[in-house]
Amino acid sequence: MKKYILDLTVRSVEPVGGRYVLIKLTGDEPLPEMLPGQFVEVRVDQSPTTFLRRPISINFVNREQNELWLLVAAIGNGTRRLASLHEGENLNCVLPLGNGFTMPTKADERLLLVGGGVGVAPLLYMGAEMKRMGCEPTFLLGARSAKDLLMLDEFRQYGRVFVTTEDGSEGERGFVTNHSLLSQEQFDRIATCGPKPMMVAVARYAAKVSVECEVSLENMMACGLGACLCCVEKTTEGNLCVCKEGPVFNTKRLLW
Repeated sequence: MKKYILDLTVRSVEPVGGRYVLIKLTGDEPLPEMLPGQFVEVRVDQSPTTFLRRPISINFVNREQNELWLLVAAIGNGTRRLASLHEGENLNCVLPLGNGFTMPTKADERLLLVGGGVGVAPLLYMGAEMKRMGCEPTFLLGARSAKDLLMLDEFRQYGRVFVTTEDGSEGERGFVTNHSLLSQEQFDRIATCGPKPMMVAVARYAAKVSVECEVSLENMMACGLGACLCCVEKTTEGNLCVCKEGPVFNTKRLLW
């Protein structure tokens, strides 16, 4: 897909719980086509310690409002600067980057979308696109506690939502791979994004039940184009750049 460098305008920055914010961006021209699972590289201005762009998953694309949504965890100088943006400011973005999730080819295909923490971000757009295609996704979302669960109301617009929390404050207590849903229902494919230990556990579950599984890796990235080599991942095909060959990989390709 063609890539663009765009100065997008901040329409709003909305807190969504704890250290997380939802940044909604728009442009003078219609936004380019973007696929679920792709990401953008944003330039962080006015942050003296942030020299490189930051990769942010595409959370949602609202075509009616011409909006791009980015879900950001404000945990470092760069992301804290992003969280402090105000309406009307510009954010320079390179987009869309990477390869997306494999989308269903038939309406009755049963997909389970598993997310943890801010890793739920790309699954919202994927679920919305599936719904538009006539498919109903099932979401399994995990977090440390109820206050760390993100955008549940938005996810419920597009499919069934099941929840786990480590402290049992909402949904079932434990990790996503412990949820009773996995023993009660069967799925054709799984897509997941979140902390690496969670994704490894989901991949092992998928292998155990012989279900194809794709993961969206969150390796450190800088250029987003496969030039700087800081995001390299060991695979069955050798070392590959996650930003260019991924970030979405079938788990059979990964040496986990």
